[in-house]
Amino acid sequence: MYRDRIDAARRLAEALAHLRGAHPLVLAIPRGGVPMGRIIADALEGELDMVLVRKLGAPGNPEFAIGAVSEDGSVHLQEEAALCRDDWLAREVARQRELIDERRRRYTPVRSPIDPTGRVVVVVDDGSATGATMAAALATLRQRDPARLIAAIGVAPPDTLARLGALADEVICPEAPHHFRAVGQFFATFDQVEDDEVVRLLGGAS
Repeated sequence: MYRDRIDAARRLAEALAHLRGAHPLVLAIPRGGVPMGRIIADALEGELDMVLVRKLGAPGNPEFAIGAVSEDGSVHLQEEAALCRDDWLAREVARQRELIDERRRRYTPVRSPIDPTGRVVVVVDDGSATGATMAAALATLRQRDPARLIAAIGVAPPDTLARLGALADEVICPEAPHHFRAVGQFFATFDQVEDDEVVRLLGGAS
């Protein structure tokens, strides 16, 4: 469906063109959302930062999200989390929070996160299967009183988009296939985004 993340970002930027002039705050979910966020922020004449959330993977299947944890410590669980032991879940939350803290120190070592209060906020990710990570980001940001909160996703299944619609003022997703196995299947090129690239893009280089 997409050649690469650049292709997906350009399509999202077109769908978000009505925000040009509103100086939106584009918050990318690392790492895959950051290259897309840079393109979208530049196209909309906005500002780029990141929102740090980490998926909580299921025991024995870390790629399957049972929830997510945000930078402020908020934990958002899916129904499947009820099947996990409390002590295991507590360890997984603690492990992911350590990774969040490490990413903040690495990615923006010389500045604080940009305040979303009163801003038009666009949360960007390359794709979402269960929506757990995006949902955690939206729920956390809603508490900061943005003027408008928009989810912009390259690809996600329809049921995930329906759930996210209850958390965002607007959900933009150009591709919503019913048969969904993994985000990468919808990109001809889906290379891993390295930390050095994230730092460079957040610093303003495209």
